[in-house]
This record gives sequence, structure tokens and C-alpha cells, in this order.
Amino acid sequence: MVNAELYVRDLPGQLVGSLEPISMVDGNIVGVVHDREQKVNNRILVSVTFEVSTTRELDQLKAIWRSKDIVISKLGSVYETVTAEYMLLGKFGAAYVDDIIDNASKIVDFESVDVSYTSKNSADDSRTALITAELRNHEDRDKLDRFLFKSSERDGLMLIRGLGFD
Repeated sequence: MVNAELYVRDLPGQLVGSLEPISMVDGNIVGVVHDREQKVNNRILVSVTFEVSTTRELDQLKAIWRSKDIVISKLGSVYETVTAEYMLLGKFGAAYVDDIIDNASKIVDFESVDVSYTSKNSADDSRTALITAELRNHEDRDKLDRFLFKSSERDGLMLIRGLGFD
């Protein structure tokens, strides 16, 4: 999946002319936004997200755009993330969760991690942590599952995995 920001001349037919080459290289358009308010040198911004199968097709597309006087201001890949949620229960401190996340980051690629804690329960010093991670793929999610379950079992904590898994 690719996202491109293009600047096309502000003339009739230029929007279609900038999108048509994607189908010429067997690409599939996922979304398009054009912004007539954002003009640079009498050109308007067209942001398009599309899929192509190979780098060769992308190179062909860039060549077509250049030949049509379409300015490519930004071109980059887009990827979806996989969300994983966990609830950790037991006797632990914030430093424990920080260490777990640091160690997990050595085996998986986190896009982001959010951790929230409850205050300690005065009766038994237990607490709860909610860990929400955005990962690059399902394989990393599975690795994180195994790592967290193994760590929590070793340390006598209860780990509950969220139900939002696919």
C-alpha cells in the first residue's frame, strides 16, 4: 500500500489524469482526497492511497506521472497495525511493566505502546495495568503473546489478553 501526495495543475481533467496512470500499472486505488484550497504555484494537492504489486510497477507509475508534469511531493508506504490489549494483575510496580515492555521491544516491533495503572490496593498491595500495543503484524502479536504469558507465569502474575483479536 502506497500513499502519494501529488501536485497537479489547477485545470479541468488534471485530477482524472493523475489517477488514471494507477490503473495503467494494474494498481488499485483505495482512497483519494484533493484539496483545492492548498495551492502551490497554481497546482492543487491530490493525496491518493493505492496498492501496487511490485516496485517495478511503482517505478513505472512515477515515470508516467513525471511525463504528465505531475509533481510528486511525497511518496511512502502505508501499513496497517495490529492492536493487542492485555490486563496484568498482581503485585508489581511501574518499573516492572517498564522492564517487561523494554524486553518485549527486543523481540517485536512496536508502533506504539500505552500503559495505564491502577493505584495499589491497600489490602494486598496488588494493582492492575492495562497494556495496549500497536504492532506491525500478526506474527509480532503472537510473539508478544508468548512473551507476556511466559513472563507473567514466571513472576506469579495474572495476564488477561483482550478479546479484540482476529
